[in-house]
Amino acid sequence: MSQWSQVQQLEIKFLEQVDQFYDDNFPMEVRHLLAQWIESQDWEAASNNEAMATILLQNLLIQVDEQLDRVSQEKNLLLIHNLKRIRKLLQGKYHGNPMHIAVIISNCLREERRILAAASMPVQGPLEKSLQNSVVSERQRNVEHKVSAIKNSAQMTDQDVKYLEDLQEEFDFRYKTIQSLEQSDKNSALIKQEMLALQAMLNTLDYKRKEVLSKIGRVIHEIDMLMSNMLTEELLDWKRRQQIACIGGPLHGGLDQLQNCFTLLAESLFQVRRQLEKLDELLTRLTYDGDPIPVQRPQLLEKVNFLLYNLFRNSFVVERQPCMPTHPQRPMVLKTLIQFTVKLRLLIKLPELNYQIRVKATIDKNVSTVSNRRFVLCGTHVKAMNMDESANGSLSVEFRHLQPKEMKSSAGSKGNEGPHMVTEELHSISFETQVCLYGLTINLETSSLPVVMISNVSQLPNAWASIIWYNLSTNDPQNLSFFNNPPAATLSQLLEVLSWQFSSYVGRGLNSEQLNMLAEKLTGQVSYNDYQLSWAKFCKEHLPGKSFTFWVWLEAILDLIKKHILPLWIDGYVMGFVSKEKERILLKDKTPGTFLLRFSESNLGGITFTWVDQLENGDVTFHSVEPYNKGRLSALPFADILRDYKVIMADNVPENPLKYLYPDIPKDKAFGKHYSCQPNEVSKPSDGGGKGYVPSVFIPVSKILNDSTDPHSPSDLLPMSPSVYAVLREHLSPTVIETAV
Repeated sequence: MSQWSQVQQLEIKFLEQVDQFYDDNFPMEVRHLLAQWIESQDWEAASNNEAMATILLQNLLIQVDEQLDRVSQEKNLLLIHNLKRIRKLLQGKYHGNPMHIAVIISNCLREERRILAAASMPVQGPLEKSLQNSVVSERQRNVEHKVSAIKNSAQMTDQDVKYLEDLQEEFDFRYKTIQSLEQSDKNSALIKQEMLALQAMLNTLDYKRKEVLSKIGRVIHEIDMLMSNMLTEELLDWKRRQQIACIGGPLHGGLDQLQNCFTLLAESLFQVRRQLEKLDELLTRLTYDGDPIPVQRPQLLEKVNFLLYNLFRNSFVVERQPCMPTHPQRPMVLKTLIQFTVKLRLLIKLPELNYQIRVKATIDKNVSTVSNRRFVLCGTHVKAMNMDESANGSLSVEFRHLQPKEMKSSAGSKGNEGPHMVTEELHSISFETQVCLYGLTINLETSSLPVVMISNVSQLPNAWASIIWYNLSTNDPQNLSFFNNPPAATLSQLLEVLSWQFSSYVGRGLNSEQLNMLAEKLTGQVSYNDYQLSWAKFCKEHLPGKSFTFWVWLEAILDLIKKHILPLWIDGYVMGFVSKEKERILLKDKTPGTFLLRFSESNLGGITFTWVDQLENGDVTFHSVEPYNKGRLSALPFADILRDYKVIMADNVPENPLKYLYPDIPKDKAFGKHYSCQPNEVSKPSDGGGKGYVPSVFIPVSKILNDSTDPHSPSDLLPMSPSVYAVLREHLSPTVIETAV
């Protein structure tokens, strides 16, 4: 079943989550119509390879054209209209930046996998539940409503200022007309009546000035309150969601909504500023005793400028954290002399700022780190923000060619630092710029989340563990001394993050039984409610009786899945995390030949299978093979091993003992589609191969003695084809075969 088919079978609450990340950047119609083709392409690789992304974009458009031809024949007018619009949209948006659509589709597929994994969990994790808090959603709606109301109030005040200007012009004209009369004419009754009318008009002007200033003051107060409370909380929540997304959590949205709010508030503040400037003009043409403008205007203008400064400073954010294109799912881990990308956005989107803001990137600016290691950034580290490079037209800049380079230290301390010390050092990428607009000059600064610098790819697993622990444990964006005294983490939240590592990296998260096994491995306890796990226990201390840490063991399993058993894992056929004791409980009442797949607890990156058998006296026995590691799996696909595996008993009769995948799935039904080829029963020398040789394949073989219930390790993989084995059985005695194998 395709991933999209699984998505369509989800409950409505999960389908609503899916609906949130499909928009004009990647329309759901395309995802639906081209589901199988989309899932068969490597969008993740294309997101870092422009040539590959260009080809995929061209092929995508060809696929859309083919669908358009099909629906044209069916005369489906609505679908024809939508597909024509979508094709034009895709062509226009991504023609100059094909890698962007690869990133979008890769993220959408990843988020689908995460939601599918979440749907398989009996209870939503604590972290994800907190991110989807209904109170937060209500606040988002309130912010958007208040921003819209503020914008309307500012526009209404514009009309009041215009009315005040018209009234003052009329007063000025009538007053100057009277002033131009001869002295004798000024004493007439008509003129005295006009003077009384002018006095009444002046009173009205005074009232209107006070009213306008009061309305401006209210708009400024509403903006101040919104910025100080709800908008600040919204921005902090977005940054927290970004942290969680960086370590595999739900994709964070909401930045476009924040941009809309920031932009409308900035427009309102500039509108109020123009209103205050207009009042200053009116003041130069007319003033009087008790005039409110010279008293209130300077204070209001100072407050407006103060709010603009704060709004701009908060609007300068890191939209996409530093990440090496070679490791898109390991952001904030940077290797020396390897390029990384980072994207920034100004949430105040004003046309006047397009290409006018130049951003400079630096590393560890004015920051004291926990070691003597110092770095500089090589490559283009100054670029202008613009609205042309982003598909959504945001005012942003993306640095794509930055490289960190380590400076030589005169202290010579680098060689004394252990591997953990290096991967626990946190550094900061800083960005600065200056905005000059309407007479205002505002200096802006922001920083990335802490990054870990490595000099060798072997340091990547521990560096990534540091990134996970930091972003799980704190929402402080710049605590570079965090690992001087790292806090403990709540185990329930850590397990949720570990499940995200599997859903984001290998396409399927962990269920509650698998997480319970990991919890027991970490704590030695069956119950772990509110358990606090230390950083050392997670990543520094060896597991009991082992020469490696828990995290190194888990990372090796992730690597094994990714490179060797990914389709089997995604299909859910690898139980994986189950102890030897638990597997026997599961298998003991099953049909002989029932087996399950689990990861080795004693070998790094190993997978084994255990099956249940029944002795002649009725006793149940279990057999496990020596774990297969990446070296052996590189020679033979794991599905083929399960198909071809043979056991030679004491009576020298070879047979495949694997019949049913736990609980009762026929083996070929589970793994048949993953077999590399179907073995022939008998082949003659002329049937294949070169120069008359019979093609050979590897067959895994184990030997088990009846008088022993202990499992024996399998022999090395033997280069023997099934057809050769059949011929040997036909012409040779069992004793000779046993000697040969």
